[in-house]
Amino acid sequence: MICKFSWQYHPKDYMKGGIIVATFIVILTPIVKLFFTIKKCRRQRKNAVAFFHPYTNDCGGGERVLWCAVKGIQELFPDLECVVYTGDQDASPENLTALAIERFGVALLHPPKVVHLYKTKWIEDTTFPRFKMMGKSFGSVYLSWEALCKLVPIYYFDTSGYAFTYPVARIFGCKVICYTHCPTISLDKLSRVEAGTTKSVVAKSVLLSRFKVIYYKFFSWLYGIVGSYAHLVMVNSSWTRAHINKLWGSPERIFRVYPPCHTSGLQVLPLERPAIPPKFISLAQFRPEKAHSLKLEAFALAIKSLDSTLAKPILQFVGTCRNEADEMRLQKLKDQAIELNVDDYVEFYKDITYRDLVQLLGAAIAGLHAMTDEHFGINVVEYMAAGAIPIAHNSAGPKTDIISIEDGKQVGFLAQHVEEYTDAMLQILRMTESERLEMADAARQRASRFSEQRFYRHYKIVIQRIICHPKK
Repeated sequence: MICKFSWQYHPKDYMKGGIIVATFIVILTPIVKLFFTIKKCRRQRKNAVAFFHPYTNDCGGGERVLWCAVKGIQELFPDLECVVYTGDQDASPENLTALAIERFGVALLHPPKVVHLYKTKWIEDTTFPRFKMMGKSFGSVYLSWEALCKLVPIYYFDTSGYAFTYPVARIFGCKVICYTHCPTISLDKLSRVEAGTTKSVVAKSVLLSRFKVIYYKFFSWLYGIVGSYAHLVMVNSSWTRAHINKLWGSPERIFRVYPPCHTSGLQVLPLERPAIPPKFISLAQFRPEKAHSLKLEAFALAIKSLDSTLAKPILQFVGTCRNEADEMRLQKLKDQAIELNVDDYVEFYKDITYRDLVQLLGAAIAGLHAMTDEHFGINVVEYMAAGAIPIAHNSAGPKTDIISIEDGKQVGFLAQHVEEYTDAMLQILRMTESERLEMADAARQRASRFSEQRFYRHYKIVIQRIICHPKK
């Protein structure tokens, strides 16, 4: 018996086949486009070091590192072009060069090339009401894609801590260098979440706390993966190095390079200060993690606790505002001063020049710092170099690297709670002039360990491990 089999296409079969083919085309087309985009960009690679720093107009420690890093490259490798990826639309080679000298006293050898970025909303807090850490990290991937499509350098240098951009830079054929100020997620932070000691609403819910722990652990795992794509890693403190070593591994490519503190220009200030009124200074951007409110509360408590025989001190808040949220934060701080009835003893200085800042530091007897887990604390070193006794938060950089005994002498105070800050302020106010001068002098000697000159020396030694013979 012979069986005959015949199969004919039905119109529906043609339709299914067409759908399958169309699906493959839809999926493969963007992949092919990406491949050819990357290939084209890699062929046009520039003999340059490109610094990924979306917010160049900020005037914090990170920006000081940026401009000193640019200057260091210019001095070592004059044939290499320096490029800055920035989201500040008013930035130009000329005004960035002027900003470096006016705000930080860093004189670049020549203006850097500027590449403007327009997708910075993807790394802003307002874009991600929830899961900010994850959202901004993946947003930085999109922003770095925009940057590298516009210009592909030989060396991609991240100075803002966007580790999720490193695999993107590697895809474009770049050597990846980074200066990490602070891990995006630290093991200390993870430990506090696991222990439920954070002050957030989530900590009050067992279910939400467990979810947050899983989220943090997953993110730290991802952070470890992307961090491994960096060829050379510089960190700013012992605390940061310990965390990055554990999260990223390969400690042989990780080097501690203390940030450049402009100590030389501050160490020439006289240690003697006007006795009346004694002045405390707070030098920090008006960001939430800088804990300005805690400083103000401690100061108000010190005012109330002062003996009638002592002059009332002045507290000077000096900083910059990055955006409208910072402006609102500054206004709330002014309102809080009124509520605490100390507004007559509090002064606010926003976006002042470096020259004016030096004048304020030269008149202060003490400087306040209150950020938890501050990776280093350039402002603490600046206080010390200027002759102002530091009162810093008892954690991370200030604790492990800065506030230490110098030649058997105390150089400052560490505090954590409002009462501890108040107690430190009162101790300084009650010191005799000779006691204050002795501690201020010891603090100044300690600050010399973190000078700009020392940064350049160590930075150049480390950077030559990867940039030795620039391609022509």
